[in-house]
Amino acid sequence: MNQNQIIMNTKLIWAMLLILVFTSCSEEDILSPLENNQVPPGTVENVRVENLPGKVRLTYTLPEDKDLLYVVAKYELENGTEVEVKSSYYNNSMLLEGFAGQSDRNVNLYAVNRSEIESEPVIVTVSPLEAPIFDVFESLEVSPDFGGIKINSRNNTNEDIALLVMEKNEQNDWEVLPNSIYTSASEISQSIRGFDTIPKEFAFVVRDRWLNTTDTLIKEIKPLYETLIPKSNYSAARLPNDAMSIENRYPINNLWDGEYNWYWGTYFTSRVIDVGSHLVTIDLGQKIKLSRIRIWDFAEPIGGQITYYYLGAMKHFRIWGSNELNDGDLSDWTLLGTYEVIKPSGLPYGQQTNEDYLEAVDGNDYEIPIEAPPVRYIRIESIENWSGGEFMAVSEIEVYGNPNPN
Repeated sequence: MNQNQIIMNTKLIWAMLLILVFTSCSEEDILSPLENNQVPPGTVENVRVENLPGKVRLTYTLPEDKDLLYVVAKYELENGTEVEVKSSYYNNSMLLEGFAGQSDRNVNLYAVNRSEIESEPVIVTVSPLEAPIFDVFESLEVSPDFGGIKINSRNNTNEDIALLVMEKNEQNDWEVLPNSIYTSASEISQSIRGFDTIPKEFAFVVRDRWLNTTDTLIKEIKPLYETLIPKSNYSAARLPNDAMSIENRYPINNLWDGEYNWYWGTYFTSRVIDVGSHLVTIDLGQKIKLSRIRIWDFAEPIGGQITYYYLGAMKHFRIWGSNELNDGDLSDWTLLGTYEVIKPSGLPYGQQTNEDYLEAVDGNDYEIPIEAPPVRYIRIESIENWSGGEFMAVSEIEVYGNPNPN
């Protein structure tokens, strides 16, 4: 190697070392506090406590330090989880969450400056009210349902909760069912199906997102018998005020032809007639104690994509039942249920997400109240479709229940 090469290599090594030094300095500058004030700020004062269900709201007076950055509260939940909540110096309050609300808790409040130096702690004792999960548990009602169990409860504060349903596994340990209920709805009313009609123990517990849990309700339940009523039994039962169907290509028996998501297998009523809400009447072939009716709505192919919640797909509808046919006067029929189809995304008409698609493509169950009488004939009444009219477009129906009611 000649002298010039040695000089060039030496310069290159020094250049690389300088780059590493400057890079290291830059990283340290980025990670270090913006300022370097090692003097702790003053403490917060005049702390006021508002105890809420599972929560605490703190209001306070900030110290007058010019480099104050935020206030942080540090506390431990009843289940041992350590929590930190920060609030900017623009605010004089903060909300602390996650308490079970079954004991007093100490909260340490610190003022923090721009150098991340904390003040001396101000210790505040709080007494949060019981968390909302306990009200949900208190209002919990479980009962037999067709093919499973019916769960009703109230979640008045719309908290995110898990209502866990458990059964015993082969090792005789309680195991959470995958179709347990996860919701923030104020009214909980849900069925969990897929069980044999033999008495069985189930356990129920309510949990929140901080892993606080209630006591456990254990109850023996015997699910009610239900089965899919054979579609070979269905037939049209025309009444004078039924809406006119488009008979040539879309007859009424399209409702039970096994074509679940296919345009040509859909039942349409005529959109050009004005008879108020559109009705269709179906003979189930025998008296049935109905449990639910599963409906697949019309699927519109647009630009190679399947679109639901469109045109004549029902948005608001009713289901009626009877054991006798009349002239169509609904006053002689039993109202079995009034229903609304909810698009999960909430997007405007003509728009849908993948979640919307998956919700519709699998069909939806519309439950019949357990106290409803057995019926042979049903009428589906379209009150309003997704385009704002009354005509209906339904792809398929399946009827479930007990064909041999006592």
